[in-house]
Amino acid sequence: MSANWIRKVCMDIFEKIKKSFKNGEMHEAEQAIKYGYYPFFLPLEETEGTEVKINGRKLIMLGSNNYLGLSTHPKVKEAAIEAVKKYGTSTTGSRFMNGTLAIHRELEEKLADFLNKDAAIVFSTGYQTNVGTISAIVGRNDYAITDKEDHASIIDGVKMSFGKMLRFNHNDMKSLETTIEKVPEESGSLIVIDGIYSMAGDISPLPEILKIAKKHGARVMVDDAHSIGVLGRNGRGTANYFNVEDETDLIMGTFSKSFGSLGGFVAGSKDTIFYVKHNARSFIFSASMSPANVGAALASLEIMKNEPERIEHLWKIANRMRKGLKSLGFDVGTSNTPIIPVYIRDRMKTVFMWKALFDLGVYCNPVLPPGVPPTESLLRTSYIATHTEEQIDRALEIFEKAGRKVGII
Repeated sequence: MSANWIRKVCMDIFEKIKKSFKNGEMHEAEQAIKYGYYPFFLPLEETEGTEVKINGRKLIMLGSNNYLGLSTHPKVKEAAIEAVKKYGTSTTGSRFMNGTLAIHRELEEKLADFLNKDAAIVFSTGYQTNVGTISAIVGRNDYAITDKEDHASIIDGVKMSFGKMLRFNHNDMKSLETTIEKVPEESGSLIVIDGIYSMAGDISPLPEILKIAKKHGARVMVDDAHSIGVLGRNGRGTANYFNVEDETDLIMGTFSKSFGSLGGFVAGSKDTIFYVKHNARSFIFSASMSPANVGAALASLEIMKNEPERIEHLWKIANRMRKGLKSLGFDVGTSNTPIIPVYIRDRMKTVFMWKALFDLGVYCNPVLPPGVPPTESLLRTSYIATHTEEQIDRALEIFEKAGRKVGII
């Protein structure tokens, strides 16, 4: 037989998996599970928002994005139940086909009105919202300008587009100016930033970004996943907080945080939203939001409008916790929102600190490389409008005990 007909055998694509279990990341995860300090995928047996039960033990929840405590609100739960009764458990189709319900349209109209925009569309998840919107708008000759601490869904959206990505240093306006000057005159550019950054808990300087965008002819999209329900009048987000809604081209958000539901949305001009609706692949080729999620989101939106005291209490609780952590000697970085990171810096000390807190009755989230740079391992804590003063007192006591035990303070 001719040598030309000999079939070459490729390397086994699963070889990397074997190696990762033998001496890589998966091996470390297996060891952590074996010795009882693995902090991920812990099943919650019960949750009422501010407390959870794990392995029969109750812990204070300081690791949830349920900022307004609406996931357990009676009106929100009832709205989800009523939506299932009326529409069933699933749409079983995309919005283009059989998956558009009357309540999808109702939610979109009410969101657009809430955010002072012409139109809005809802996606099945927040991740799909960023991926679909960015990849639809950023074309082959376009540029996406992103903050180095932008959420992964923003980065993935740019990667899935045919455009190019340029990144600027976190919240650094000189770096943004230098970066955007690299965009050729014949190319379009979209600046995409987080309103509140999900790890550092700091707020984007949106007015300054808009000035730079206007100077260079760029458009601006704000990911308000952690800002809706937290910043602005009745939780309308970052643009409302800075009074720059008219200048902000696109406002994106999720229902999985302050809304206590699941899904995502983007709001903007009528033409832009119409274009995204017909070009975002994650919108076109996914089943639409389930009735229960839409019903819950609608109910949560009404509560946001009518109960601003929830947001006020959320900030009161968060500010008290931040002050308490600082007074104990913990490093909380530049946080000025209900997301408060506790920087441990050392990777293994972060895990040990998490375990000490867990054993004493506090649940929070360890964030390790590659999720953060090698020297920025941290515990991500976040707060809920339904946390009580007593729970905050207890949490601070536990942080002090755990910090001294691990040698952090």
